Amino acid sequence: TTDSKHDLPIAANVLNRQFNPPAPNMAYVSDITYIRTGSGWLYLAVVIDLYARKVVGWSMAPSMPAKLVCEALNMAIQQRRPGP
Repeated sequence: TTDSKHDLPIAANVLNRQFNPPAPNMAYVSDITYIRTGSGWLYLAVVIDLYARKVVGWSMAPSMPAKLVCEALNMAIQQRRPGP
């Protein structure tokens, strides 16, 4: 659940709702969800290439540290090799 009542800085909306980049690896989006398994709940972080509309990185863990998202992004970078 998002807590909108805080004094923390808000990240800039760099996509400006432009979800159709002209080429692969120009815009990634990510999200986190949780999945019920036989062993309990796991958090899943995914990174999607907006051009290809495919998952290009993911990571799963029993908790939700920042490392979870970093691992998913690193997988996307290693597999797709985006430019600067």
